[in-house]
Amino acid sequence: MNASELHWFKSSYSSSGEAGDCVEIANTPTTIHIRDSKNTEGPRLTFAPGAWADFVSYAALG
Repeated sequence: MNASELHWFKSSYSSSGEAGDCVEIANTPTTIHIRDSKNTEGPRLTFAPGAWADFVSYAALG
C-alpha cells in the first residue's frame, strides 16, 4: 500500500519541540505502519496487529 493512501496520525508520545522527534502511525485491518514524520517518503516499519499490541504493552511497562 502506498504511504499516501494511508491515514497517518502522530503518536501522542512524540515531542512537540523543534527537534521533531515524531513517530506517525497508520492502521489498516491487517497491518500497523510506522514512519518518521520528518521523512515521510523514507522507510517505514510494519507490524501485524498482535505484534504491535504486544510491543505497546511492553513499552507501557517502561
